[in-house]
Amino acid sequence: MNSRKKALIISCALVGVVLAAIAIGVVSTRIVNAQSSYEDLRTFVDVLNVIKKNYVDEVKTKDLVSGAIKGMLSSLDPHSGYMSPEAFKEFQVETKGEFGGLGIQIGMKDNILTVIAPIEDTPAYKAGLKAGDKILKIAGESTKNLSIQDAVSKMRGPKGKPVVLNIYREGWTEPKDFTVIRDIIKIKSVKFKMLKDDIGYVKLTQFQEMTSEDLSKALKDLKEKGMKSIILDLRNDPGGLLNSAVDVSGQFLPAKKLVVYIKGRSGDKIEYYTEGDLPSYPDLPMVVLVNQGSASASEIVAGALKDWNRAVIIGVQTFGKGSVQTLIPLSDGSGLRLTTAKYYTPNGISIQNVGITPDIIVKLEAKDGKGMSVIREKDLEGHLQNEKNIEGPADEEKVPIEVEEKDDVQLQKAIDALKTWQVIEKISKKAA
Repeated sequence: MNSRKKALIISCALVGVVLAAIAIGVVSTRIVNAQSSYEDLRTFVDVLNVIKKNYVDEVKTKDLVSGAIKGMLSSLDPHSGYMSPEAFKEFQVETKGEFGGLGIQIGMKDNILTVIAPIEDTPAYKAGLKAGDKILKIAGESTKNLSIQDAVSKMRGPKGKPVVLNIYREGWTEPKDFTVIRDIIKIKSVKFKMLKDDIGYVKLTQFQEMTSEDLSKALKDLKEKGMKSIILDLRNDPGGLLNSAVDVSGQFLPAKKLVVYIKGRSGDKIEYYTEGDLPSYPDLPMVVLVNQGSASASEIVAGALKDWNRAVIIGVQTFGKGSVQTLIPLSDGSGLRLTTAKYYTPNGISIQNVGITPDIIVKLEAKDGKGMSVIREKDLEGHLQNEKNIEGPADEEKVPIEVEEKDDVQLQKAIDALKTWQVIEKISKKAA
């Protein structure tokens, strides 16, 4: 055997040894990780057995395990949670736009259950609940250490059945009770009308399964009435379904335009493009209104329209929820709402904790100083960090609790912008 063959055999043998060593290392790492997980689970089982054996009252294993799961999810971020079979079923129904309850968005601020916003025209809204209200008790039971999902379950219920919420509001000397009568919450996600000067106005209150289809009908109706420009109002829209946001964006952007992409733990990207299935209005002069209550799917739409220079964004910094939740059903009918990814605008911007910055900043001021406190994603307990380690507005804001259309300076600014747009178009046509 010549020296060249010997060298080749020795080289191959060395490569084989290296590969074997790498393989052994990988297996060893997996074994170590498995052993570590086993040790953690053994501790969990030990605690479970100690409680079962020594706790003052008899407890069911199922209740202890359920409580442990809730604890796990609540330690992650404010949008992840465990839902019992009943709560999971109700949540799936909610995306269709109809459920029994109060019509209220809640979150954790300073470890206290807090109202983010009551949904317009719901029992909570009519009862006088405001953003920033602290919910201390639900039906006489303290909300201390209560998860958001458990609080939602306690507030849900059959139509006509009252529930008492004990509320503390900034400026009060003591908490007050609010009796709210549960009702079937039918959220009409699309509201529209014609404004003066041929301006169409569309307000989206939530992104549901039928939102895009309802929007298409609304735009067709407005077009038949002479709409030449449009205001899309996303203020206080808490979001909803990701696919709905993509479909809504598709009505104002040409086909095959990137609306949003998401990245999970693996770093792989999933991109969502406009399809062009529904009637599109890609050239209509357009203004989008946003505020601190515009969140999630609302921010996806506003971000896409801004990045493609499709619309002028007017208002104030949005909520800043740049994460995606996946519903995961479990074998017993319960489910997880788990944060699985972050989303990015077409220009690759993560709005987590930051929100969408309008092209034109217009604030609604609380002239009497008694406006509601603004709550954003960055104010919620356990929120995810922005990867660029930046936060949204730090100043304390007060906005009016309610405002009439004539006093709505954001809406008036949008109307003025579209009027100017129309004048510029007329001048351009004459010059051509």
